[in-house]
Amino acid sequence: MSAIVTRFAPSPTGLLHIGHVFSALEGWRLARDNGGWFLLRIEDIDRARCRDAFEHAILEDLAWLGIDWDGEVRRQSDHLGAYASVLAELRARRLVYPCFCTRRQIAREVEKAQAAPHGPLGLIYPGTCRTLAAAEAEARLEAGDHHAWRLDVTRAMDETGPLAWRTLDGSTIPVDTGTAGDVVLARKDIPTSYHLAVTHDDHVQGVTVVTRGCDLAPATHVHCLIRRLMGWKEPLHHHHRLLLGEDGRRHAKRDRSVTVRSLREAGLTSEDVLAMAQS
Repeated sequence: MSAIVTRFAPSPTGLLHIGHVFSALEGWRLARDNGGWFLLRIEDIDRARCRDAFEHAILEDLAWLGIDWDGEVRRQSDHLGAYASVLAELRARRLVYPCFCTRRQIAREVEKAQAAPHGPLGLIYPGTCRTLAAAEAEARLEAGDHHAWRLDVTRAMDETGPLAWRTLDGSTIPVDTGTAGDVVLARKDIPTSYHLAVTHDDHVQGVTVVTRGCDLAPATHVHCLIRRLMGWKEPLHHHHRLLLGEDGRRHAKRDRSVTVRSLREAGLTSEDVLAMAQS
């Protein structure tokens, strides 16, 4: 195996909680135990919800825990132009199309279906705008109508053929694009989405093992497709278990009692918090 490069990529929309610590440790130990690199990325493309104060708290809490990282911190908000360039290439190859549907319209279309299409990532877009006449789509774009750019999964798969991604333990998972449908890759006001930005950044940063929670495993089918379309190398994937609270639910940013900051203020040491994250 080549040198391992992992990453931890939180969004600064809240304080780090114990579940974040568990996830960070998974990637950090994999890199450190194998003489590799552990990178820190701040996924802050959602400027309406992201806060500088939360980013500063993330960096401080990780340092307090002794979870160090290699190189500079990468902030997605600094690279919007790069994501826009990827989208422009996909547009030129007619692999994305503009979607003018509102969430309410999409929900209404789904309700009309005999079997409402839901996937592990939520509602599956029914493809309403996929067959929109080119002239009408262009006119609406020129008029400044609110829109999103969706990946035409059928056209993309026709170009790539069957795909698969591999896990760290050696399993091979065939790509199933039905898990998400024609996902959003960008919006009028934001030139990227999680799917586009994360695949681009993993490529640029040379990530060799993607470590993240098992709840994000379904997104890997989409990410594998994007990587093949762009000619980017496919990393290995380690989708770890989620750390659950006493109620059996996964920890979330609303769980203030288990944030690293609240535990610190309660008098716990970094060793105490790390032990909690491994329990």
